[in-house]
Amino acid sequence: MKVGRLWEIDALRGSAIVAMVVYHLAWDLNYLGFYHGDVTAGLWLLFQKAILTTFVFLVGVSLWLGYARMRRVRFTAYLSRGLKILVWGILITVVTRLFLGEGTVFFGVLHLIGFALIFAYPFLRFGAGNLVFGAAFIAAGNYFARITVDFPWLVWLGLSPPDLYMVDYVPVFPWFGVVLVGIGAGCIFYPRGARLIRLKEIPSARAVRLLTYLGYRSLVIYLVHQPVLFGFLYSWKGFAGGPP
Repeated sequence: MKVGRLWEIDALRGSAIVAMVVYHLAWDLNYLGFYHGDVTAGLWLLFQKAILTTFVFLVGVSLWLGYARMRRVRFTAYLSRGLKILVWGILITVVTRLFLGEGTVFFGVLHLIGFALIFAYPFLRFGAGNLVFGAAFIAAGNYFARITVDFPWLVWLGLSPPDLYMVDYVPVFPWFGVVLVGIGAGCIFYPRGARLIRLKEIPSARAVRLLTYLGYRSLVIYLVHQPVLFGFLYSWKGFAGGPP
């Protein structure tokens, strides 16, 4: 494990990665006609929201850890990382536009993470105070969700036309608030970037070590897993002559 990383953070992120793959497998099976349950409602929706919340919350925790350990990191470092993630988000926008059409991802989880890496910078100095800021963003997001507009230009903020559908939609309001809550929680549980509660080093259990590895490689897995899953199932459907 890389020096300086906290195994419990990577393990939690790795658990979310596994859950995400399970959800996307169910979504793909539904999209291709192999599974007829509604993956956008009920327990499936709660499952998806829990996964997303975990990912976004951990973005905030990780931002705090980096800031607390190296307080003199320049804004340009955050800007560079954020822009790289935004480029991947734009690539997903292009790919979903070409292959899905309806359902194009204009502002998904990677767009949000890229945005957060850049715009969370001025909030880092407030530490635990970000719990208040985060709650305000979340409350505003819940309010915005009840508002409809006739144009798509503010979709990234959480204001969208009623007929605009995206397979992945993670707007700034309320989700940037979850990032800020993660920063605040990180400040409380990892003051100065170190654990408040003593934990032993990474357990020897293989499952935990696997989860920490998956968490460390989360971006690569996120980018690769869906093309692999969908490509395999689509090919299977073609060879088998369609779902049963």
